Amino acid sequence: MRRRTATLLAGALTALTTAAAALPSPALASGPEPGSPDYQARDAQNIADAYGRQTGPNGQLRNPAYLPALATQVPQESLSLLLEQAAQPGRPAITPGVVFPGWNVGNPLRAGWNGTRGRSRRVSFTNRYGALLHGTVYKPLPGAVDPYTGRALTGPFPGVVITTGSVQGSEGMYRWLAQDLAERGYVVLTYDVQGQGAGETFPHEDGGPTDAVPFCNPFADPQSGEMSGCPGVPAQQLANFTIGTRNALSFFTSTPSRHYANPNKADAQVDDFNPYWRSFDRSADRRPFTPGRTSRIAIIGHSLGAAAVSIVQEDDKRVAAVVGLDKLSGSQGAGALATGAEPVVPGLAVQSEYGFTVAPWFLAGGSSLNPEPSPDGPDPRRERRTGFEPWRRAGVDTMLVVPRASTHLDYTDIPLALPASRYGQDLTSRYVQGWLDHYLKHRDTRSTLLATRLRYLEPVGGGRWAPVSLRTHELMSYQFCSAYSFRQAGRRYADGDVTGAGCR
Repeated sequence: MRRRTATLLAGALTALTTAAAALPSPALASGPEPGSPDYQARDAQNIADAYGRQTGPNGQLRNPAYLPALATQVPQESLSLLLEQAAQPGRPAITPGVVFPGWNVGNPLRAGWNGTRGRSRRVSFTNRYGALLHGTVYKPLPGAVDPYTGRALTGPFPGVVITTGSVQGSEGMYRWLAQDLAERGYVVLTYDVQGQGAGETFPHEDGGPTDAVPFCNPFADPQSGEMSGCPGVPAQQLANFTIGTRNALSFFTSTPSRHYANPNKADAQVDDFNPYWRSFDRSADRRPFTPGRTSRIAIIGHSLGAAAVSIVQEDDKRVAAVVGLDKLSGSQGAGALATGAEPVVPGLAVQSEYGFTVAPWFLAGGSSLNPEPSPDGPDPRRERRTGFEPWRRAGVDTMLVVPRASTHLDYTDIPLALPASRYGQDLTSRYVQGWLDHYLKHRDTRSTLLATRLRYLEPVGGGRWAPVSLRTHELMSYQFCSAYSFRQAGRRYADGDVTGAGCR
């Protein structure tokens, strides 16, 4: 039954894509009027392209290597998580990441990356409430060269901590970005927050019979930021992601002489320090872009994780740069994930046209996550309001990229889960690389951030990575403005409407 359903779905999507392919290519917003036949045809093409990760060129349903790789990797990943859970029965993770096969597998075409293009290692640590969290650290191969420039990668390297999205996002879904960054000279940590992926569901508060058994008082008054007397429960709360980000930063910066505390670990199998600590550059940045922020660490978050890193960047002095993947959120920001955080460090925002579902142009009001009617057409400034505008008004370097046909799932590698655009992830990775290379490595990255064409290396199967040419302006939204305002090479670069979407 499952195979028959997948076949019917693939056939329906292929038919949709074939029909849409006959429509005109997307044009800029200065083209057809909202509601006109040409406008609706362009919108239909955009909707079809929002399924491009599955149906587009070399997509999941069109690459013959994808399904065999998925069939191999899913049982391996599932068995690994089950064995990990069985080894510590007192630390239950009651989540889809453990129960459903393939939830944490990410892109199966990336199998074999460890040891050939970089190195990775599984790690475990507890959060402030004693819940056991699992993650992975990544770093460059010894003697490796940058696959884009050919420059030798000489450590130690800057660090990056990636916080997952909510609604049961798991760290394997963000392996693509961690590996891309490690290949270019970064040490990266991905991890599961409490109650998601392989993250333990319940806390181990002081006062229980033993730290080895989950304990909390559900009738107690909630601690600051918590939704219940049981810290971290439910998992779908902002506190899990802010606490997770701060604890992950502490684990990332730990060393053999300065162990991570691992609260209430009892007999849990945990790491006392980051096993790749030698590879992380601990030297103080003598030319920090933000006064007082001399560490060489960036934090990246998606969805509720993006809201969390927006908050943490404000007051955690270990953070030198921030990236929000749908959506960066600042003071006076708008939308469902508005945080009121004050912009402090350079912030890159990559934001989507659509949320979890794809809607036509006349439902593009409100926000991508909470759409509302828009009978006069989309407001081109919609995505600028959440993070970009607060950062720009604060005079802090910032950039907003809105990939065309992108959805909230573009930033997660999920097998055969719909919808997601074909090139949104590729575009995102290259802009993140360019942003961090400047603010953590002091490199001139105008050739990336201001480029009209970029090259991206993506896995195609059989342990091979192939280049993809990205025409950046064509792959940015024609409905919502992309923008930037930053300083490099002694001058400020600013454009509030990169593709001519109509911002004034």
